[in-house]
Amino acid sequence: MLYMIAEHLGFPGILNLIRYTTVRSGGALATALFIGLLIGPRFIGWLRVRQGKGQPIRADGPQTHLAKVGTPTMGGLMILTAVTITMLLWMDLSNRYVWACLMVTIGFGTIGFLDDFDKVRKRSHAGISGKTRLFFEFLIAGVVAWIINDGNGTLLYVPFYNGPVLDLGWFYIPFAAFVMVAFGNAVNLTDGLDGLATMPVVIASLAFFAISYVVGNAVFAAYLGIPHVLGAGDLTILCAGIIGGGLAFLWFNAPPAAVFMGDTGSLALGGALGAIAVSTHHEIVLAIVGGLFVLEAVSVVVQVFFYKRTGRRVFRMAPIHHHFEQLGWSEPTVVIRFWIISFVLALAGLATLKLR
Repeated sequence: MLYMIAEHLGFPGILNLIRYTTVRSGGALATALFIGLLIGPRFIGWLRVRQGKGQPIRADGPQTHLAKVGTPTMGGLMILTAVTITMLLWMDLSNRYVWACLMVTIGFGTIGFLDDFDKVRKRSHAGISGKTRLFFEFLIAGVVAWIINDGNGTLLYVPFYNGPVLDLGWFYIPFAAFVMVAFGNAVNLTDGLDGLATMPVVIASLAFFAISYVVGNAVFAAYLGIPHVLGAGDLTILCAGIIGGGLAFLWFNAPPAAVFMGDTGSLALGGALGAIAVSTHHEIVLAIVGGLFVLEAVSVVVQVFFYKRTGRRVFRMAPIHHHFEQLGWSEPTVVIRFWIISFVLALAGLATLKLR
């Protein structure tokens, strides 16, 4: 909104600064952080009153988690509120990439909210059926993939190689949809400890802040040998909004958490990162930057596969963060060490921009 107002006025005086995505990104980060911290206490209080006993805690999970009984969930609504208001304020409202990524964020967040609401209402871990969730996730992601692609950009790029390696053609739409859905659910599986998913999402968003900026700049993209996507630079503003909203939420989600983000937040944030990666043609790099989320998801797949085939478990408990808890690591130890891993992987992902 501010961009369109300044543009209508001809960017006079100090309003000329709004031309620059770096300025609007800084404004977006500060705005989302401020909104999140401002609404946090009352919002958590409202959730606590509305939900009563809070999110159901798994009886078969780590016994230390039973102390979390009564902690409200759906805290992801705080992040979604902060990010949505921030984007409407600072983004270029004519940019289809940002609208497409917001569509995934809000759409996945809505699916997660309905799932969380169903769990709280029924006092059950079941929620909406997995097939129903996946159907609507793929529906939203498919539409967004079509909007982002718009008949062009079906080329696949991989790290450490200069230029595209494959033209996926019509298959690009299901591929892009899979990236968004898979990453949304990977972040969802990671969100099992206080602050475990929040900070890695912030770290991944920092990495894609840089990636979006260079992809949207023709000079930098040509120098680095990566695809230039006109308009993708505005995704830095979305990344900044997620960083600000995520940090504000972490203030209340740090151990011991006063609120859980729930599927509302984890699905939305994971889907947003997937959509940003698709928009910038860095889908494979996302698997490096968000390697922690990939590891969590793979641990569940491996556990289920081997248990069904052999009746034996590979890990003491899945996702893998619970495995380390069962080995005797305290929850803060697991969280902090996983944050470090996430940071190292983000640096490795950024290094692929130059090593081509």
